[in-house]
This record gives sequence, C-alpha cells and structure tokens, in this order.
Amino acid sequence: MSEVNETCKAQACAIQNCLQKNGYNEAKCSKYIDELYQCCKSFYETNGPDASSVCCPKFKLLQLKLRQRSLGEIDAKLIETRRS
Repeated sequence: MSEVNETCKAQACAIQNCLQKNGYNEAKCSKYIDELYQCCKSFYETNGPDASSVCCPKFKLLQLKLRQRSLGEIDAKLIETRRS
C-alpha cells in the first residue's frame, strides 16, 4: 500500500477552520485559499505535474485556479436565503 502524500495539509486545514468559523463564507477565507494554492504550486514545481497530494487540486486545475485568481474576484459568494 502506498503512502498518502499530505503536502500542504496545514494550509488545507486552515481553509476548513476559516470556513467553519465564518459560516462557510468563502470570501472571508481568500487569504487561506491563496496560501494553499501557493503551497501546491511550489509542490508541483518541485515534484512535477504528475505528483499528487490529497490536499492539492490536480496540476491543471491548480493552473486554472491561479489564473482565475490573478484576474480578480473569483471567490464563491454566500447567498442569503429567506425562510418564510
């Protein structure tokens, strides 16, 4: 059985903690999301695009996410719902 790679686990856990603390409002956790993506970027730069960590998006998805973040506002919006 192969060992599970948990590179960037601290950053992934920080996102989960932030989301829980802020009612799952992703916009309030952008800093932690950016930190995870930068950690994953370094991971892939060191280990190559075929590397794998359970805490990081796949290489091509990470590239897309980094490109989207460089273009501006991309965090999910919390939609307030009214209950009747």
